Amino acid sequence: MGTDLLPFDEARARLLSGVAPLGPERVAIGEAAGRVLAADLVALAPLPGFDHSAMDGYAVALADLEGGGPFTLRVAGESRAGSPAPAVAPGTACRVFTGAPLPGRADAVVMQEHVTREGDTLRFEARPRPGQHVRRAGDDLLSGATALAAGTRVTPGAIALAAMLGRAELPVVRRPRVTIVCTGDELRAPGDVAGPATIPESNSAALAALARQAQADVRIAPIVRDEPGETERALREALDGADVLLTVGGVSVGDHDVVRPALERAGVRLDFWRAAIRPGKPIAVGRRGLATVLGLPGNPASALVTFTAFGMPLLRALQGDASPLPRPWRVTTAAARKRTPDRLELARASLRLEGDALVAAFHDNQASGAATSLAASDGLALVPAGEGELAAGSLVDFVRWSDA
Repeated sequence: MGTDLLPFDEARARLLSGVAPLGPERVAIGEAAGRVLAADLVALAPLPGFDHSAMDGYAVALADLEGGGPFTLRVAGESRAGSPAPAVAPGTACRVFTGAPLPGRADAVVMQEHVTREGDTLRFEARPRPGQHVRRAGDDLLSGATALAAGTRVTPGAIALAAMLGRAELPVVRRPRVTIVCTGDELRAPGDVAGPATIPESNSAALAALARQAQADVRIAPIVRDEPGETERALREALDGADVLLTVGGVSVGDHDVVRPALERAGVRLDFWRAAIRPGKPIAVGRRGLATVLGLPGNPASALVTFTAFGMPLLRALQGDASPLPRPWRVTTAAARKRTPDRLELARASLRLEGDALVAAFHDNQASGAATSLAASDGLALVPAGEGELAAGSLVDFVRWSDA
């Protein structure tokens, strides 16, 4: 394990390399939103399953229409949704409603707005096109076609498609089990009486909210003091049954930063512990068995930003998501920004629309402990490393919190 700063893309690639999806389970389609398909969803029958009318009107057989019109037919019969359709006898039209089966012999539908009807006599001017206002069986999907591929994250639209294919359940990858352990002598639980030089523990609830956004099951362990033996015991206990262990604080190199050595004593093989990002340079990444460990810095902004950059893609990869990385927006910067020579900055910013351009405005307070900019920002602008300033109006990637 080297001590050099790993470039951001390399660090994230090393974290995700070798990650295998967790096991499958079946859930009701109403509970599947946000989950990832564990297997292809295949159409067992054509969709739609039968020829039907796309409009209210009259089903006709083009073979019965001679010349260029106008056309006069007798209305005989009716086709309603949910009922078998009659056949269209020669020289007749059949009243048909949207979604109703197309009557036998019929090969077009004339909209009711385009006809004149007097009693059982129907008159219309223009010859309909073959298949006009008809939805054929299999127009959406043929039998045997893949409707949704494994690795697809289920959206409300995907749920609608699955329901139309007659599925009451979907096979999805089970949720990752995440345990969060926050460390520090200075921490107290939110709502507890303040002691001398203590601060409320603010990271676990925010990290848990982000992890649940990625469909994880989250457990928050009790706060752990900066004592090596207690820390090691807490980490061993937290690793049991966890797919991902998040530790918060104590991963730097100070005299009281006890987490990293405690992880090693607990059997965690550390891969790297410094990444070329700002904030969040001290991040420990390792594994014990099938569990992945992310040791996050303790300052609130550093912890949340680092977990957004590394933890959220990890949770999505564990679910077999075909696209585990967030899809960034391309935005322009509202102001110039001084760059860091050797680190990518993940700067908190808000979005606004100026004309046709989406503009990211950096928040003034980018300190690692600043929670106000976390609350006010829309997400993170990725300011590349380099010398000098990044000019105002430059194009950068932007990841919204909601897209992480």
